[in-house]
Amino acid sequence: MLLDSLLVPETIVSPKSFVGLMSLYESNYLRLLRLIPEIDRIDGCFRSRVAGDCELFIEVIETSRYTVTLSLTYHLSTNEGLLSDPDMMVRVYLDGQQAEVLAIGERQRHAALRRLILEHKEELDRRWRFNVILNKWLEYLSDQGHLILDH
Repeated sequence: MLLDSLLVPETIVSPKSFVGLMSLYESNYLRLLRLIPEIDRIDGCFRSRVAGDCELFIEVIETSRYTVTLSLTYHLSTNEGLLSDPDMMVRVYLDGQQAEVLAIGERQRHAALRRLILEHKEELDRRWRFNVILNKWLEYLSDQGHLILDH
């Protein structure tokens, strides 16, 4: 399996640039493959449990020949009820080997995530911000040992 840490960039990419965003989408795809090795064949709802971390919920929302759209979240119990955080909808482009955040929940519990969401309003900044969050979360999930397998 390819790891994005083994990729040698052909050019230096500027953060928040279009080329940088496409590189981030590629990195998101590779990280998702570590989490869901059979991403092109899964369907339904999945959970991943590892010691010392929250239970991860993944639901396949839509599949087509070239894309898979899924939601990734933790379900956290609070005094106010169940909270999905971070609550992301992600589209995976199988043919382009990229993954991007389509939407992220408005109610973020973490101050750092709230700050990132509110800082920028332009589209490229929004996409960059959301996909950096996904990229870092996928890295964390992999480090924790989460794995989704289709049985």
